[in-house]
Amino acid sequence: MAFIDYYKALGVSKTASEKDIKKAYRKLARKHHPDLNPNDKEAEKKFKEINEANEVLSNPENRKKYDQYGEHWQNSEAYEQAKQQQSRQQRAYQGQAGGSGGYSERDFEDIFGNMFGGQASGRRGSGNSRFRGQDFNAELQLDLKDVYEEHKRTLTVNNKNIRITIPAGVENGQTIKIKGHGGKGVNGGPNGDLLIQFSIHNHTKFKRNKDNLYTTVNLDLYTAMLGGDLMVDTFTSKVKLTIKPETQNGTKVKLKGKGFPKYKKAGQFGDLYITYQLKTPTKLTDKEKELFTELQKLR
Repeated sequence: MAFIDYYKALGVSKTASEKDIKKAYRKLARKHHPDLNPNDKEAEKKFKEINEANEVLSNPENRKKYDQYGEHWQNSEAYEQAKQQQSRQQRAYQGQAGGSGGYSERDFEDIFGNMFGGQASGRRGSGNSRFRGQDFNAELQLDLKDVYEEHKRTLTVNNKNIRITIPAGVENGQTIKIKGHGGKGVNGGPNGDLLIQFSIHNHTKFKRNKDNLYTTVNLDLYTAMLGGDLMVDTFTSKVKLTIKPETQNGTKVKLKGKGFPKYKKAGQFGDLYITYQLKTPTKLTDKEKELFTELQKLR
């Protein structure tokens, strides 16, 4: 979460060309790619840093802002606006102070007091502009089972522990904002926010689409033809289904309310869709083959 020196992250100098930056990025990306470093948290962290560095330095406009403002480059427009406003106020004061109808010392203090959030007084206010802190971005990796129920997690940001509540039903790629837990504001300005993006891994046999779940259940030939009962898994339990006689391969059934929790809608769930996959018997005995032959003749 701390400030990252993008040039240092890529191992290039501040005078590096676009070609040098691209070359350095590709080399490091191959070295630290998660696929080549499974379960290596340091490599994963480094991979994210070089991606962030490349995104900024490979963009000429953003690189220019970064070179000028460093860790505050995302607030560059606010800095420029404050400087321009300060310059206008100074010119107005210099042009009218001391003349008839000009600004009084009180007016001058009011102008700079408003401009610098009440911290400035007269000429001493120069350079004391308040600016909002930089937002921090983080990725939180969870398992699908982790977000089936609301739970709490403790994150460490800049050596500070933050206790957050993760609502049930959070989706992969979704981002939530924790207000005020980003970078510190400048000259008493408000802190930035912490933006957490969820990366949710699914190691279950269920496929998820928003709040609905999908799965395939094997159905033996005899139950499919004659009907019967079948125990199937839902996400958290088992239920007994009644199979109708002559059920065909690929038949779908819906179990209402047996899907995934709906995000921030307590007690509401999506549906579970089950597709029957006919399981053809193998390693038939002679007697079974004989019976199937008789059945074939009847049909």
